[in-house]
Amino acid sequence: MSSTLERHAVAVGELLVGEGPAVVIGDRVSLRAHPAETDAYEVLREARGLPGTPGAWDARGLPGGLAVEGDPEGARAGVGAREGAAVVLAEPRTAADLPAIAALADAVVVGAAWTRDIPLVRAAAELGLPVVVERRAGAPLEEWLGLADYCAVEGDGRVILCERGPLDLGLLRAARTASGRPVLADVSADPGLSPAAVAAGADGLIVHAPAHLRLAPAFPYGTPPLPRGGAVRRGTGQGASDAEVEALTAWRVAEEAVTVVGALLRPESPATIPECRAAIDRVDAALATLLERRAALAGTVQRLKPVGGFAGRDLARERALVARMALRAPSLGEARLAPVMNAVIEAGLHLAEERARHL
Repeated sequence: MSSTLERHAVAVGELLVGEGPAVVIGDRVSLRAHPAETDAYEVLREARGLPGTPGAWDARGLPGGLAVEGDPEGARAGVGAREGAAVVLAEPRTAADLPAIAALADAVVVGAAWTRDIPLVRAAAELGLPVVVERRAGAPLEEWLGLADYCAVEGDGRVILCERGPLDLGLLRAARTASGRPVLADVSADPGLSPAAVAAGADGLIVHAPAHLRLAPAFPYGTPPLPRGGAVRRGTGQGASDAEVEALTAWRVAEEAVTVVGALLRPESPATIPECRAAIDRVDAALATLLERRAALAGTVQRLKPVGGFAGRDLARERALVARMALRAPSLGEARLAPVMNAVIEAGLHLAEERARHL
């Protein structure tokens, strides 16, 4: 078992995994899922959403129309041309896939199904990319971390753990604590586990959301809204399939988890103004979510109270509430929290009265 307790962070494309906010990765491409004769370069170009592939977006955020031509040395042309480019994790079928992965992927995956294929594991680790080590089904913690250590020695040390399949969140937390390495949770099979995975300490979530669904002009918190009246395939105007709607929904669930749950549980130390503003945005998103829930509960209690609305305010209870909150926010204290909570309470009461008038 690894004895490395210092926390590591690993850059995967434009994402930093292991420090700061949890991340969402939308493409874990398994070349094993494609026929043996498939061109690995073609599969990975499409996964990246490179110009010339279905649904690709160019540097201006417009549908791309230029094919990526040339030899493998030019295969990454266009990668990173726009902020938010797809981050791709790629699992090889054989060692023959590794040149394409080196050219077009951001990390190589040591798949859970073949962790005992040591020659292929070694070749993947030596590729020069970050290595994502999945846990073999039923493998104990010691085996998982031992394989990660082996990949770190054979490669350049950039190793990320990944829990996949039926998630053992307790084991995920133990692996993160024992190794100090970043840990991803692949929630593709059950996106509803995203909040639990972030709460358990996952540094990132993997969901399957094709690049053409995600790579679009920037929207708040990174996910574009579905158009009213039904989803459309970006750049084509055609109706999206059920699978595409499901994939984008899974992406949103994962982003909501890293935003809201992450803001509550993950410490951040932003070093720049943009990083600080992004962290504030995440906290504000969590705050808005809680305020919406509080307003709903306030409406319920107004209906249950003998005297509701402003006439039924319990000022002693409100003072006690502020005092309890000050224990959690000592830097603000009661004097600063009191007007904040008064505004929150009054907003909830106004909303409850408006809704009562429309019943």
